Amino acid sequence: EAGSEDIDILPNGLAFISSGLKYPGLKSFAPDKPGEIFLMDLNEDNPRAVELRISRGFDLASFNPHGISTYVD
Repeated sequence: EAGSEDIDILPNGLAFISSGLKYPGLKSFAPDKPGEIFLMDLNEDNPRAVELRISRGFDLASFNPHGISTYVD
């Protein structure tokens, strides 16, 4: 909705998208909303971004993702 900060696409067509980066002094479309990670399957006919749930115990209130990368073993 407010745009993504970064995207990393795996060889199998799954895309991980970080969103919600906030910089001090710059206008934010959702200043009280924490950052998010989305997953999109680019193999689908009509791909759509789905928000991934983040495990309990993680400090979501201060989550401010800047970039994203994956490691394939």
